[in-house]
Amino acid sequence: MSDIERLLAEQAHYYRERAGEYEDWWFRRGHYDHGPETNARWFADAAKAQDALERFGPAGDVLELACGTGLWTQRLAPHATGVTALDGSPEMLALCRTRVSDPHVKCVQADLFVWEPDRTYDVCFFGFWLSHVPEERFDEFWEKVRRAVGPGGRVFFVDSLRSDKASAVDHRLSDRNDETMLRRLADGREYHIVKRFHEPQPLQRRLAELGWSALVQATPEFFIYGHATPTP
Repeated sequence: MSDIERLLAEQAHYYRERAGEYEDWWFRRGHYDHGPETNARWFADAAKAQDALERFGPAGDVLELACGTGLWTQRLAPHATGVTALDGSPEMLALCRTRVSDPHVKCVQADLFVWEPDRTYDVCFFGFWLSHVPEERFDEFWEKVRRAVGPGGRVFFVDSLRSDKASAVDHRLSDRNDETMLRRLADGREYHIVKRFHEPQPLQRRLAELGWSALVQATPEFFIYGHATPTP
């Protein structure tokens, strides 16, 4: 097993173990609580990203990569004729099924670094997944997304900006040139994961080089979001 394969295996294990406390991060609970003022800015930024997805309108047959506990699945479902929600963690998928009890939503367990699309979708969405794709797999990942949406499909994504207030109070950002980060669960167990912070303009240029017409934007402090379509 290569170093990157070991890192990705550790990352997958971390998210399985984190499933029960994952939403503490999103809702700013426990050791993700940075105080009323910072939390208010977080939720204001989250609303901007959510509003951008609403304006995008993820209609038709939607593929969601790394659905987690369904925080974004529940926002995709009202727009879509069907949602296929993939995640590598059965624990996350169980929580997603509980949150989104919609017969048009199908939850599927899959290792996204191994999974290959066997059909095309109108929309592909991924929230807080791109930052977990290592540099050496970046081009390969976007080629996979291209196969998933075909020439006429659309993509929308949301992810993290680099901010020392975005993660837990006991987490520290790694060096800008390091694509790994040490994460700690509430019980103190530690794991290394891939965490790459993208900036709007460099990411938009990178996607253009890979054959995507993209618009990438950022909220004031915490999030990056964008939409893209394959260029002919």
